[in-house]
Amino acid sequence: MSKRTLQRLFDSYLSKAPLVPIIKRIDVNLQIDATYFAKFCLVCYQDFGLKYTQLHRFTYSESYEEIKEDLENLSKLGVKIKSVTCDGHKSILKAIKSSLPDVIIQRCVIHVQRMCFLWLTAKPQSNAGVELREIVELIHQVKTHNDRLEFKRRLKLWHEKYKQYIDQKTYQPESQRYWYTHKMVRKSYVTIKNALPNMFHYIEHADIPKSTNAIESYFGHLKNHLDLHRGLTKEHRINFIKWYIYFNNNKRFSKQKMLTNKNKKED
Repeated sequence: MSKRTLQRLFDSYLSKAPLVPIIKRIDVNLQIDATYFAKFCLVCYQDFGLKYTQLHRFTYSESYEEIKEDLENLSKLGVKIKSVTCDGHKSILKAIKSSLPDVIIQRCVIHVQRMCFLWLTAKPQSNAGVELREIVELIHQVKTHNDRLEFKRRLKLWHEKYKQYIDQKTYQPESQRYWYTHKMVRKSYVTIKNALPNMFHYIEHADIPKSTNAIESYFGHLKNHLDLHRGLTKEHRINFIKWYIYFNNNKRFSKQKMLTNKNKKED
């Protein structure tokens, strides 16, 4: 085909987009994450068991009202959510607690670890930072109940040892303002402390993903495909993403159906 013919063909596809059906399921372990493009944000709600995107939304930011509405709509349409794994964005946490108060919230342990590494740096300048970094390195190694108890014990001992250090404040006479002197070390500790109640649910529930790595990888593949088609208008970029989600869902769901039929025949 000529370049012009191909262009007309692409334009005809990208001028519209297919609807993505929602699959009714119970005990769904959901992953919620967002990725940003030049002029919009894509929020995805993926069924971890099926590797299926049950719902997606194009917006400008991760909004509490929109995420709450999406979660409520999923429930009304027959998706019974058991858990939600997320990166801890305040809007997502607030929406889950508001719309689905009985759902298990699993904080992405990789995200917690990554942010603490960023704030502590590769070579912390204080003993408190060095020792806290050693504790942070253990996060992804927590696999059993005993591992969790040991992690909590070490974090508690660290806090008892360095409580006064991370509570130190610096005073600026000119502005009459205070701030925490060692704010990055303190910020890392507070992040772990706040996430801790929801960091290790995957130990009791083996089907719950402990991180959002799967959906982040999904976004990476999507962007690689979209980069091959530079110069698309905003409308065409959005429709391209809708087609990508649609075809990816069909592929995932077809594989799942084949496995289910195979298991039935074996039984």
